[in-house]
Amino acid sequence: MTAIALTIAGSDSGGGAGIQADLKTFSALGVYGASVLTAITAQNTHGVTAIENLSPDIIRAQMDAVLSDLEVNAIKIGMVSTVSTIETIAQGLDRWQRKAVFDPVMVATAGDPLLEPAAIDALRQLLLPLALLLTPNLPEAALLTNMPIAEDEAQMVRQAEKLLELGPSAVLIKGGHAKGDMSTDILLDGSGMERFSTPRIKTVNDHGTGCTLASAIAAGLAKGMALHGAVSEAKDYLTAAMAAGEMLKVGSGRGPVHHFHRWWAA
Repeated sequence: MTAIALTIAGSDSGGGAGIQADLKTFSALGVYGASVLTAITAQNTHGVTAIENLSPDIIRAQMDAVLSDLEVNAIKIGMVSTVSTIETIAQGLDRWQRKAVFDPVMVATAGDPLLEPAAIDALRQLLLPLALLLTPNLPEAALLTNMPIAEDEAQMVRQAEKLLELGPSAVLIKGGHAKGDMSTDILLDGSGMERFSTPRIKTVNDHGTGCTLASAIAAGLAKGMALHGAVSEAKDYLTAAMAAGEMLKVGSGRGPVHHFHRWWAA
């Protein structure tokens, strides 16, 4: 049986994040990737210069086309920048009785906003309850909980607990924005809390890390892995992709990670 994962996200014309990063990650981890496009962005390694959101009708049509035919084993959601997009995706997940790994993309790596302010409440109310796993970074977790950015693991756990109250089955708060030699993510679900720590990679080529981690987790789930194992494997994959990405020469700004580091050297 072919493992299939679906990404619902925006396009990154520079290829480092969004749909492009998700599909690269699926392929690198041995999973067939399908896609539902929510928006088109004009961006490169320096930032986002334009965004065009797709209509609810075409988003709905893409979801129905894929889910009515392909036996999708896991779904990953990324950029959902408007209320109508969020409503359409939530309705589609409900219609097909599915849950998803949800990376709440609010701000691009370069600092450009990717989510309309009015959409934050809709995201909390409509998509968080449909998340099999929510994967916010520290600024996103703070925004979703209306709390200051966590400065230690105890604060990360408290925010994960508050997010869990909003309906997701599990929460993974990522510590990539924290300080220190180790990058620690906190996973909280009904069975308890687990820490995932790896050495911090010092690199400017970190564009698309959130997309890559969430889609790597979805790939693991698509292959039948349990959540904790999928998170652990995804964390290791991202760490290696970031280390290998230091040698990539893509653009003159914050470049991408090397999704295919196992296959060809930069």
